[in-house]
Amino acid sequence: MSAHESMEHAEHAEHASGSNKKIALLIAVLALFLAISETLGKGAQTESISKNVEAANLWAFFQAKSIRRTVVLTASEQGKLTLAGTTDEALKATVQKQVDDWTKTAARYRSEPETGEGTEQLAEKAKHAEHERDEATAKYHHFELASAAFQIGIVLASATIITGMIALAYVGGILTLAGLMMTALGLWWPHLLHLH
Repeated sequence: MSAHESMEHAEHAEHASGSNKKIALLIAVLALFLAISETLGKGAQTESISKNVEAANLWAFFQAKSIRRTVVLTASEQGKLTLAGTTDEALKATVQKQVDDWTKTAARYRSEPETGEGTEQLAEKAKHAEHERDEATAKYHHFELASAAFQIGIVLASATIITGMIALAYVGGILTLAGLMMTALGLWWPHLLHLH
């Protein structure tokens, strides 16, 4: 091998080495973004599950309160029928007091702002939890797509080192941008795109 050929071979190796360092840096950046999107995705998934359980519990409590309210209202109506057919004043007073108590209890079951446990308040809380669940689920879907883009980008950038096809690194770079865009959407505008 002549000195000239040796020099060209060394320059080519140096150029390939510099190119490989850039690709390695791209892979490192992709791995960092992947770790971030995976962490955000797991957090959103956990939040979604938690809020789903919270909403289900609140709706179950709402249902129990509604059933109790219906039972008390039915008892109250039965008491009113008893009042209509009674002439005994002492019995009328006792039944009327019980009907009044049942009516108050039914009203409390419907709205109890001081405890937040009336059916109106429970329904509002449950709807809020459902909204938060939907928000977290939308975020999760965006972060999952971002993770997929970063993973594919890592594979393509790795393939660039093996094959020497720089076009694969450019596609990996484009996927990095797509992943960043999906991460941003997940963080700030999860309902801009409907992914589920």
